[in-house]
Amino acid sequence: MPTIDQPKKNHLLAALPEAEWSRWLPQLEPVSLPLGKVLYESGGVQSHVYFPTTAIVSLLYVMENGASAEIAVVGNEGVLGISLFMGGESTTSRAVVQSAGRAYRLSAAAMKDEFNRAPVLHLLLRYTQALITQMAQTAVCNRHHTLDQQLCRWLLLSLDRLQGNELIMTQELIANMLGVRREGVTEGALKLQKAGLIQYARGRIEVLDRAGIEQRSCECYAVVKNEYDRLLPDRTAH
Repeated sequence: MPTIDQPKKNHLLAALPEAEWSRWLPQLEPVSLPLGKVLYESGGVQSHVYFPTTAIVSLLYVMENGASAEIAVVGNEGVLGISLFMGGESTTSRAVVQSAGRAYRLSAAAMKDEFNRAPVLHLLLRYTQALITQMAQTAVCNRHHTLDQQLCRWLLLSLDRLQGNELIMTQELIANMLGVRREGVTEGALKLQKAGLIQYARGRIEVLDRAGIEQRSCECYAVVKNEYDRLLPDRTAH
């Protein structure tokens, strides 16, 4: 059985009422999520839902020719595998670990059973609405905003889901997530570094000036963050 405090690093688990929490705790299984691990593929049947605590997972849409683009990120604010409790069983996206860390998982059968209970139903539906907002805003951002702005949005969303100010991942992974060439990522990151906003080295991004990145980002980050803040309870309240 996991220790009580660790799973509650995930905001959804921390927001569970006491009765639900007591039922869930023995069923939660701790897992390690290394960088690049695929949690599920497009069209695959999902056996578990994942509640990240320190890891970040990218939801990618993969085209027939292999090209991909990120449609959302999920970290300690959320859960992976919404199709299990929404009734679809599978999804058209791929889930890939963007930043290595830990998570807790719950079996599909347990999740479906819990979803029929009112407190869990309402919490997960609000989370799903927030996730849909992120997906919609990502689509708009990728179409109408510059790569610099997209990179800033992505950095901010990732930072919100991490403890600290450093991201460790490959150029190729960032390029796949943003749906651009690796050269574009390098150029965008070097611009931010020249402006004194980040320190960039191979596979490592350290944020030096978060306020500056927020100023340089488009409105998409604020729209997504405000919706998560509006729909989901503050974990410190539990």
